[in-house]
Amino acid sequence: MLTQIIEQARSQSIYEIVAVLAAIAYLSLAIRQNIACWFFAAFSTAIYVGLFIEARLYMESLLNAFYFVMAIYGWYVWRAGRDVGGSRPVAIWSRNRHFAAILIIVTLSIGSGMLLSANSDAAFPYIDSLTTWFAIWATFLVAQKVLENWWYWLVIDIASIVIYWSRDLQLTALLFVVYVIMIPFGLVSWSRSMREQRT
Repeated sequence: MLTQIIEQARSQSIYEIVAVLAAIAYLSLAIRQNIACWFFAAFSTAIYVGLFIEARLYMESLLNAFYFVMAIYGWYVWRAGRDVGGSRPVAIWSRNRHFAAILIIVTLSIGSGMLLSANSDAAFPYIDSLTTWFAIWATFLVAQKVLENWWYWLVIDIASIVIYWSRDLQLTALLFVVYVIMIPFGLVSWSRSMREQRT
């Protein structure tokens, strides 16, 4: 595994390496609730749009185009929603809201998976669709500073590791391994922040 990653790092364009580093910077800053995270998100996702088209992961490419737009939206929401302490407060949404979102996402995933299967050479059309639609929802939750986003990302990122590795994107797969390791820190940090807001 390590040998494959090193070999890909040597043979891969500088673009994937830069995208991976910017993505790690994004998550590190998001954990700290630093608004600069959205700059690194935009930079990384702009690169990934092209990389995923080359890998024939079309839903992932569209997803990264969406991430780029959401980076702008997230920056705006975090900036506009600042409280007296200087940052937007962390929130929790109801189970019913999440359940309704999950039902809609599964329905959309089946539909887009069927379309991709019938009309393209997409790799993993249903799993790709599922992770894409869930990631759209989870990104919106990050922009709104909803605590539960971290649980969605945990599942999405584990599935993404398998997808990217199978498409010879080992560096990106490794990035998502790092994400999975970092997610508990985000969950703990945002939970602590929410408790402090309430005291």
